Amino acid sequence: MKPVKAPPPRITRRGLMLLGIQAGAVGALAWRMRDLQIRQSEHFSLLAEENRVNLRLIPPARGIVTDRNGVVLAGNRQNYRIAMVREQAKDVEAILDRLGRIVAIPPDRRERALKEMASRSAFVPVVVVEHLTWEDIVRVSANAPILPGVIPEVGLSRIYPDGPATAHVVGYVGPVSESDLASMENPDPLLQIPRFQIGKTGVEAFAEEELRGEAGTLKIEVSAAGRVMRELGRVEGTPGKDLELTLDRHLQDYAMRRMAGNSASAVVIDVTSGDIVAMASAPGFDPNSFVFGIKSPEWNALLNDEYRPLSHKSVTGTYPPGSTFKMTMALAALQAGVVSPGDGVGCPGFTVLGNRRFHCWKHGGHGRVDLRRSLSQSCDCYYYEMGRRLGPDRISAMAHQLGLGVAHDLPLPGVSGGNMPDAAWKVAKRGEKWTTGDSFNYGIGQGFTLASPLQLAVYVSRIASGVALKPRLVRKVGGFEVPVEAAPALDIDPRHLNTVRGGMYAVSNEGTAYRSRIADPAMLMAGKTGTSQVRIITAAERAQGVTKNEQLPWKRRDHALFVCYAPYESPRYAMALIVEHGGGGSAAAAPIARDILLFALYGGLPPLEAYPAEQRKEIEERRAAEPPVTETGAAAAPARDRA
Repeated sequence: MKPVKAPPPRITRRGLMLLGIQAGAVGALAWRMRDLQIRQSEHFSLLAEENRVNLRLIPPARGIVTDRNGVVLAGNRQNYRIAMVREQAKDVEAILDRLGRIVAIPPDRRERALKEMASRSAFVPVVVVEHLTWEDIVRVSANAPILPGVIPEVGLSRIYPDGPATAHVVGYVGPVSESDLASMENPDPLLQIPRFQIGKTGVEAFAEEELRGEAGTLKIEVSAAGRVMRELGRVEGTPGKDLELTLDRHLQDYAMRRMAGNSASAVVIDVTSGDIVAMASAPGFDPNSFVFGIKSPEWNALLNDEYRPLSHKSVTGTYPPGSTFKMTMALAALQAGVVSPGDGVGCPGFTVLGNRRFHCWKHGGHGRVDLRRSLSQSCDCYYYEMGRRLGPDRISAMAHQLGLGVAHDLPLPGVSGGNMPDAAWKVAKRGEKWTTGDSFNYGIGQGFTLASPLQLAVYVSRIASGVALKPRLVRKVGGFEVPVEAAPALDIDPRHLNTVRGGMYAVSNEGTAYRSRIADPAMLMAGKTGTSQVRIITAAERAQGVTKNEQLPWKRRDHALFVCYAPYESPRYAMALIVEHGGGGSAAAAPIARDILLFALYGGLPPLEAYPAEQRKEIEERRAAEPPVTETGAAAAPARDRA
């Protein structure tokens, strides 16, 4: 019997589907393997070894700082530099000798470059010299065949066009230091880039994060030894935000030139907005020196200068306000009801307290004075009496309301709060009770009282405007306006403010500052002179005659102060000026302040008719001796630090 053949197997529909799926999977795998091995082989071969593709940070362009009119105060410029790769140069000393015959290489810079090349891998570029001209780069490029390993490069570096005029406000940048990194909790990776610069002082330091920007990235291929082979991709960074300050560069420059030869400070505020339009400290310094690397002789000269050019006196300097404080006393006394405007106080030239005499500046006294005359003639005895009647707490409260004793919120390092003490302050700081003698000294702005030029400018701005004006230094960030809050009215009777304003008008037009008055009827000024002592005058010296300031060593002379605003009827600008050890406020400070205020009011040099007739020839002669001024008010020549 023949065996029966089994029927051939049938392929079901399900089997066909499974077979198709398997074939598709095998085909896709084969295609992917081909893609990886052929089309993307170059990409993956770069990743075959560890660290074959690196990412490097690209420093962003730093934000620009301008004045209120768009004039650049801190900008960037192309920095032409020469780098060298030791591996390619072979004989480094010989190549440096050749390079030195083409461009100047300072000995200290050559030595530093040699040390850097010796401490780094042979293929790492090291900057030999920077801040060259385009002509230098052209000469180096033309000699490339004899300069192996020499690489001309271009980057950005900071430039301060106005140099000393805005140095204290704008500040300067410098290389990141170890102490900078140590002070930061999570430092930006950008700060690890060799020679990367950050703000060190002024707005540059305070607004560092806004100005710095965000890094870009550079994707490069490197060999196993770390040598750069080629660039694979680049993503540019985000430039820092531009800042527009409230300063008027032309007014700032004029203030610096007008204070030349003095150790002084001036602050001018727009009383309609609180904008600081000038904040000058003299003498200045050149911030560009710090960007390029300041030399030891220049650094030592700055440190040893008794006029302290590195100090931002406007905000960090504090001084006894002297008689400029008398408006605080007058307002406190009027508000407290301890005096009326017409009440008289006798001034025989001194006030007796126990067995001690507190002297008025005028030896023979002023006779009987009311409030207006006490301001116009700056009678000390009147304010000794106000100090006795008020006591420290009410004086301190009024001072703080007017902006004294307050660290104003500005984007600057080291803004001082000054000192306007109350009775509790003396107990806490000195372990002693407040005395009537302390109140006498308080009354004339001496003793424990301290104020900065900024605080004094805010103080007179508030008196002029009647509102609690806040100073502002930054107008725009990244093109957007910084919002300004409406200033609330001062908690002072408007009648009392008008009384004190009238006294300030009398100072400038009848009293101690009469010689520094403004003659233009539309620009009349109200002000107050001040002289603050820095030494003790003994009874023996008074008996023999007080030594004149000009006969004393510079550091023992009185500080000269003047605060003012104008126009009197419709205030626009207020200012404070201090001349360190300048002597009397009426002689040393008031004339300078008057000229700066006039420049602000007129938007440039005022006509001679703005000055008293008897002074016009003197003003004309002084202008002829000064650097010429353009139509926009800018000096045609750089301001000098010292006369």
